[in-house]
Amino acid sequence: MNRRTLVPLTALLFLLGASSVALMAGAAGPDAPGRFALASIRIEQNVTDRDVEIVIEAKGGEDGLAKFTVVSPDGRTLIEVSAPDASTLGMRQFRFESPEPKNIESLKSAYPEGVYRFSGVSAAGAELQGEARLSHRLPGPAALARPRPDARNVPINSLEIAWSRVENLAAHVVYVEQPDLGVEITARVAGSATSFAVPDGFLVAGTEYQVGLGTVTAEGNMSFVETTIRTAEKE
Repeated sequence: MNRRTLVPLTALLFLLGASSVALMAGAAGPDAPGRFALASIRIEQNVTDRDVEIVIEAKGGEDGLAKFTVVSPDGRTLIEVSAPDASTLGMRQFRFESPEPKNIESLKSAYPEGVYRFSGVSAAGAELQGEARLSHRLPGPAALARPRPDARNVPINSLEIAWSRVENLAAHVVYVEQPDLGVEITARVAGSATSFAVPDGFLVAGTEYQVGLGTVTAEGNMSFVETTIRTAEKE
């Protein structure tokens, strides 16, 4: 999905909803497996591009993981990776994205609802376990009201992004980015919010930006709409 990739990896940790099972690493007893610091699975839908994908994320404890596996509710092994050379110290965090079919039913068939089980072994030999529940419930998208999609001559100061209200949301995710300039801003706001003020000084004159707006369910699933805007040549 063009921008799921849309949200940068550094912002992803706060975008996760109740589909995440975030438990502090550490064993309950001397021989008990530890828990993943993060284990999540969710659906992300790009309404504008009409595609959809599954995103799986996992984060170990302080040590890197030498082995990592995810098993679906029907017993299939979806992910199995390893770092056999101990000198690499393993990998501490993973993010996996499925292909992006236009047909959501094929994605639902490949990734059924239910509990997905995560397991791993750290580079130090400690076992980790975790699980996350996938729901197929997607939120309805919000409609951008201001600025209008593909708007031109947008002011660089006092810009407020506004949208229509969608009921029963856990949150919204708003982002504005300009890849050529290497700048972006991403914010998570309340599900009841209908606007976000872009900080003055972020936008520059005569420049095209990509704007995205996501709705987020309690399970962490997201529906995004995207557009571009172009700022006025002079304020």
